[in-house]
Amino acid sequence: MLGNKNSNDQVLVNMAEKQKRYEKLVHVYHSELYRFAYWLCRDPNIAEDLVQETFLRAWRALDSLLDQKAAKPWLLTILRRENARRFERKQFDYSDVENDTLVDEKSVTLDDEMEQTVIQRQIAKLSDEYREPLLLQVVMGCSGEEIAEILDLNKNTVMTRLYRARNQLKEALSRDDEQLKGASK
Repeated sequence: MLGNKNSNDQVLVNMAEKQKRYEKLVHVYHSELYRFAYWLCRDPNIAEDLVQETFLRAWRALDSLLDQKAAKPWLLTILRRENARRFERKQFDYSDVENDTLVDEKSVTLDDEMEQTVIQRQIAKLSDEYREPLLLQVVMGCSGEEIAEILDLNKNTVMTRLYRARNQLKEALSRDDEQLKGASK
C-alpha cells in the first residue's frame, strides 16, 4: 500500500513538472509562433488556430523534447506541419469577390500600405524553398542553424537559399520600381 502511494506521488510530481515546462513554452513562444503563423496564412483566426494546435501537439509530445534549447525549432516544425495539414483537409469555399467590399482599417498611410503589399506579394511569389527560410529568418528571427534544423537541411544549403531569396526579392522589387517610374512619366 505504501509503495502505491509513493508511485502516485511521483506521477503527480512528474505531471506538475511537465505542466510547468509546457506553460513556460507557451509563455515564451506564443507571440513568435503567432507572428509566423500569421505570415503563413494572413488570417488572424487561422493563425491562432494553428498556434493552439501546435501547442496541443507540443503538450502530447513534450516528453520527446529533451533539449530546451531546441524548443523553438521544434515548435516551428510542428507549426509548419500543422499548416500543411490544414491544406490536406481544406475544402475551399468560393465566393464572388467583386460583390464583397474590403475595408482596411489598419494601414497608416497609403504609401506604407502599398510598399508593404508589394513586398508581401513578392515574398509570396518566391518558391517555397526560398520563401520559408526567408520568413523564418526575417519574421521569426531564426539563425541559420535553427532554420537548418527546422527545415531538415544542411546549414550551407539554408544560407545559399537565403542569399538567393534576398537576391530574387531585390530583383523583383527593383523591376516593380522601374515599372512604377515608367508609368509615372
